[in-house]
Amino acid sequence: MEKHFFCGQPAPGYDAYVKAMVLNRLGEALRLEHRDNPQPGAGQVLLRIKACAVCRTDLHLVDGELPDIHTPIVPGHEVIGEVVACGDGVDMSSGTRLGVPWLGGSCGTCTYCKNGQENLCDDAKFTGYHLDGGYADHMVADHRYCFPIADRYSDTEAAPLMCAGLIGYRSLVMTGDAKSLGIYGFGAAAHIVAQVARYQGRHVYAFTRPGDTRSQTFARELGAVWAGDTHEGAPQKLDAAIIFAPAGELVPQALRAVRKGGIVVCGGIHMSDIPQFPYEILWGEKQLRSVANLTRRDAEEFLALAPEVPIKTRVQTFAVEQANQALGLLRTGQIDGAAVLVP
Repeated sequence: MEKHFFCGQPAPGYDAYVKAMVLNRLGEALRLEHRDNPQPGAGQVLLRIKACAVCRTDLHLVDGELPDIHTPIVPGHEVIGEVVACGDGVDMSSGTRLGVPWLGGSCGTCTYCKNGQENLCDDAKFTGYHLDGGYADHMVADHRYCFPIADRYSDTEAAPLMCAGLIGYRSLVMTGDAKSLGIYGFGAAAHIVAQVARYQGRHVYAFTRPGDTRSQTFARELGAVWAGDTHEGAPQKLDAAIIFAPAGELVPQALRAVRKGGIVVCGGIHMSDIPQFPYEILWGEKQLRSVANLTRRDAEEFLALAPEVPIKTRVQTFAVEQANQALGLLRTGQIDGAAVLVP
């Protein structure tokens, strides 16, 4: 395939302007803007975006619930795109399809990075948070933090794998060999994790908002052995639980649901305050853990596993200009699977 490199002149297919949905002020709706198309610097690729999934973290960004948010910023960190041009030091064919995840860069020299914990790097940069992301038709990304995507997935099908899949996978790994697994909050990440868990021979128990029979039915369709409201309590003691819903009050509930020696994993980047709870529900060598971001190794392992399962993502597509609508539906729990924006 012919190669295109950015050398001061636009490569074929390179548009003069980027269409992007931009967060200019916290708490306000995103605004459609046309910007100068970015030029890839050393080590970067310019991507024509084909699809970008919508994540609950994007809601936390818009609502100002993440620390140190600098605006304006283009959200979006579940990106599938194709290479249009390359910066110095990058040799990729035009049209190469890549996935861009939440982790957009790390220092590579700190103790965390050297120990394979680049997700904890104090100087890490995150796509759609520190770096302009995928709610647009073009973006630049560090090629070292991009990943090839299996041909079996269309662009829209692949987009949720880049965060809902990756964070879900990291959360699942933290549960060890748990056979009975509770999942609190059955959204984009849960619908992927449930498929991996079933593939691994686990039994999934899905907990949803009270009265959310729609999500409960969805969970059963994906093989959950039980699905019900969070206030119902598990029908049996669980080996582990993953909390995807950003609700701190679920932590004591999950601790009560797991057996002695059980594990509770908090899978979100943001959660409301955890209420006070008695020590007795933690006692018994139970573990309470959090997931912080992801590593490139997570991406390599999960993206190799996905077609083996095979994971099938359920998506609802929107034009990128409809980003605010998609975020609104996600906020109110009206998306089955994942919302995906298409330029």
